[in-house]
Parts: sequence; structure tokens; C-alpha cells
Amino acid sequence: MTHRNVLIAGAGIAGPALAHWLKRHGMQATLVERAPAPREGGQTVDLRGAGRDVARMMGLEHTLRAHATREEGIRFVDAANRTRAAFPSGAFGGQGPIADLEILRADLSRILYEATHPYTEYLFGDEITQLSDTGKRVDVTFRDGPDRAFDLVVAADGARSRTRDLVFGDTTDIRPVGLTTAYFTIPREPSDGAWARWHNATHGRTATLRPDNRGTTRASLSYLSPPRGDERLAPDAQKQLLRRLFTGTGWEIPRILTAMDTADDFFLDSVIQVRMPSWSRGRVAVVGDAAYCASPLSGMGTSLALTGAYVLAGELAHHAHHGNAFARYEHILRPYITRAQHLPPGVPRIASPRTRAGVHALDAVLYAASRPRIAKALNRFLVPPADTFTLPPYGL
Repeated sequence: MTHRNVLIAGAGIAGPALAHWLKRHGMQATLVERAPAPREGGQTVDLRGAGRDVARMMGLEHTLRAHATREEGIRFVDAANRTRAAFPSGAFGGQGPIADLEILRADLSRILYEATHPYTEYLFGDEITQLSDTGKRVDVTFRDGPDRAFDLVVAADGARSRTRDLVFGDTTDIRPVGLTTAYFTIPREPSDGAWARWHNATHGRTATLRPDNRGTTRASLSYLSPPRGDERLAPDAQKQLLRRLFTGTGWEIPRILTAMDTADDFFLDSVIQVRMPSWSRGRVAVVGDAAYCASPLSGMGTSLALTGAYVLAGELAHHAHHGNAFARYEHILRPYITRAQHLPPGVPRIASPRTRAGVHALDAVLYAASRPRIAKALNRFLVPPADTFTLPPYGL
């Protein structure tokens, strides 16, 4: 075990999880977060495989289950809200499209914060603006706070990490997958029920409604699009774009568009993956989406964040030299990340048909996949590779 003072950028999921494991190994973490408090926004995330094992080892599984959304599954519905295919949360051993442990991202982030803040220094409302690796330490300049020095710095501030780009900007491959999605919360209606619903509206457009555990409903609107910078538009312009794309479609999309105007958590972004040739440079490393975002389409983002934090802290504890620890962290984790980032053939286009015939074909495939005899053959399309990683024990 070696004692280090580590600065972590980002208080979402990977950052607080890393702080937890660093403390377990006798190291001290400081987290800096641009937001003034733990972020409340975000949609539903799931815990699978190794990520769930990490949460259990943190002693958090009971708390997470107490805050689960308790979605009963997902239905793929037509414009008249008729179910074309349905997958309960227990499908594929609880690892299907809707896992048996789904939780709002904000709830997960808050639980991690509350578990770690008694022994972790949190710097909310600030961010790193400059890093200088002297070889013996990293000198850090903050936007508002005084300059400080740390043994190591870890970027855990998301797929579009500003901290990562200060050091790795010349090597990071931000790879759009051809889909743009808007997320926001809308009032609950009796028709929402306890199942998530997915509707394909042709021309590469999809809409989803997911019940949460707060008495509201989480909505999303997605559309196939080449990279063109829609995520950089002002929110009002983004909403105008969505209205132009989705007006005139059926199902509950008119209701979603109306509620979008008053949603206080509206967020639109292009769906991306992050590929990096190396996850460390000198005394600076990256973890979670900042290092290897697999995109929401993978179903693996939260599990990769928790697993990456666990492995990174464990390797730092077992190597006196940070360079050896970072190399082992990457060696152990990269094959798992590579599998997670390998999206099924045709994704996202196959799930967002452009024609009515394509929608009918997708409905037929999904219906077949819901039948036990055929489900195994389509396993790779509907079940993320969550159980293909064995956690190193690290003497815990």
C-alpha cells in the first residue's frame, strides 16, 4: 500500500467511486466539480455484471435497490400504443434491455456522494484550468480556488471531459455513432404505467417514456444524424429542431413535445464513444466516460465507470510507482472495454428504421426475440457484455 494525494475531476459516478476505493487503500482524494452541488439531471442507468459486483463490495447494493425505479420491463409500441414486443426486467437473466436494477443517474450520483463526503474533500463550483506535471507532482490551477499540488490527477468528468483535453486533447478520438438524443423529465400520466415504452416513428426517429421513482416520467427523443453540431446549438434552437423533426408523428409525441417546453432538465447531445490510445500520461490518468465512453447504446457506461474506478485504485495501491499502476490498470481493463464498445452490427440504424417497412421488420425481430426459443440466437444484440470480467481481489 502506498499513500498518495489524488485530485479527481468530476463528482458524477466514476469520481466518487474512485474516491471510495482510494480511501479503502489508504489514499486521500479531493474531488473538484463544476456544478455547485451534486447534479440532479440525467436519465435512468442500470447496473450489470462487474459493475454490480463493485457496488455490492462498496456496501451500496441495498441502498441502490431502495432507490431503484422498479421498471417492470420495456414495451415496443406502435402509434396506437399497441405492444409489438415486450421484455420484462427479468428477461435474459435480468441483463436484457431493461436490467433488474435500474436507477436514476442523479440518485446513484447522490448516493455515492453521501457515502464518500465524510472522508473526501469536495470542491463544488470550480474546475481545473491548467495542469503542470513536474515529474514529482502535478501543479494545478483552478478557475476560482487557489493553486495546489497533488501527487496524481484523474479526469473523471465525462465523455466531453475538459480536464482530459488539457492533457490528452491531441490523442483523444471522439467518435459519433450517428445518433442524437434529447433527455428531459415530463409529468406522469396514468397511461405511463410501470413499463418503459419505445416507439419508432420512421425516418430514423424514436421516442421513449420511462417511469421513475419520483412520480414523473423520463422522456427521450432520438434521431439519426451525421455529425453536424446540433449539441452546440442553444437550448431554444435545439427544441425548435426537435419540433420540426417530430411534429406530425403519432403516439404520445405531441404530449412529449408540449412538455419539453417547460422541462427544467432538458439536455441534448450527440451519442459518442471515446477511444484513447493510452489512459495515462505522466501523473495524469482518465477513468469512466472520460477515458472509454461506450455510449448509452452499449448499456455499459455505469458498470464501466464503477469497474474502472475499482481497478485503478487497486493498482495504485499495489504499485509504488504510478506509471506501473497506470500500465496495469490499462492492461487489465482494456479487453473488457473493447468488448463493451463493440456495438452490435447495424446499431444504431437497425433500432431506428427509416421506413415503415423497416419498422415492421424490427417489430417482427423483437417479437421473435421475446420468444424463449429464439432469444438465445439474438442474445448478442440485446444483452451487453456485462459478465465477461472478473474483478481482481486486491486483498479486500
